[in-house]
Amino acid sequence: MEERLQKIIARCGVASRRGAEQLMRDGRVSVNGRTVTQPGVKADDTRDEIRVDGGLISKAAVSPVYLMLNKPQGYVVTLKDPHDRPIVTDLLRGVPERVFPVGRLDYDSEGLLLMTNDGDFSYRLQHPAFKVPKTYMVKVQGNLTRGDMETIRKGVTLEDGSFKPVWVALEKSNRKSCWVEMIILEGRNRIIRRFFDSIHRPVARLIRTAIADVGLGDLQGGEYRYLQKKEVEALINSSGIRDKNGPI
Repeated sequence: MEERLQKIIARCGVASRRGAEQLMRDGRVSVNGRTVTQPGVKADDTRDEIRVDGGLISKAAVSPVYLMLNKPQGYVVTLKDPHDRPIVTDLLRGVPERVFPVGRLDYDSEGLLLMTNDGDFSYRLQHPAFKVPKTYMVKVQGNLTRGDMETIRKGVTLEDGSFKPVWVALEKSNRKSCWVEMIILEGRNRIIRRFFDSIHRPVARLIRTAIADVGLGDLQGGEYRYLQKKEVEALINSSGIRDKNGPI
C-alpha cells in the first residue's frame, strides 16, 4: 500500500514528518535509486527500496522509544549543529536507539523536552490542530503591574500574528523581577520571549515544566528518563487544556 514518503520515514523512526520533509528537500532521500525532493511523493515500503543518507529503511521499524529530558541552558535542540555547540543528544548517554526531539526549546531555555523515534507521536504533539497544552515558568525583568497582567491575558499582536496564552498567573515578584506561570497551545519560534519583549519585560529565564499532564517532577537538569506507558497514552490523548476545576 502506497503512503506519503514522509509518513513512512517518520514511522521508521528516522525523523518527524516535518523533519522528513526537510530531508527530502535537502536531497537526502531516495526511492529505488532516484533522489526524491518533493514531499508529495508516495511509496510502498514493502516493495520499494527507500534510503535516507544511503541507509536502507523498512517497515520492520524499531520499537518505539519515548524519553523525557530536563534540558539545561546551553544545548541546541537539534541532531547536528553547524557551529559545533552542544546538542541535546549529547545528554542521552546509555540510550542505544536513535531518537529526535519533539518540537523546540531555545538554546537559552530549560526544562521538559520529549525525545522519541516515533514520528506519528511527534507529529501529534506538535501540530496546532491537536492543541496540546504546554506549561512554562517564566522569569521576567521588572515588576509586572496589574495593567501588564491584563495585557498578557488579552494577548498581543506580533509580526507573525496574534498570540494569547490560555492561562497565566503571577507566582512571585520583587522590584527587580517576577515569576509567571503560563500555559500555551502553540509552538511558534521564541513566541514567549517575543511576547514579553513586546510589552518591554524581557525574559530572564524560561523553563518548560509540563506538556499536557506530564510534568518534570524531580528530574534534575541534564537528566533523562523513559516515559511510563500511561504518560505516553496521556500525551497521545491530550487535547485542549484543563485545570483543577475543569476546562479553562
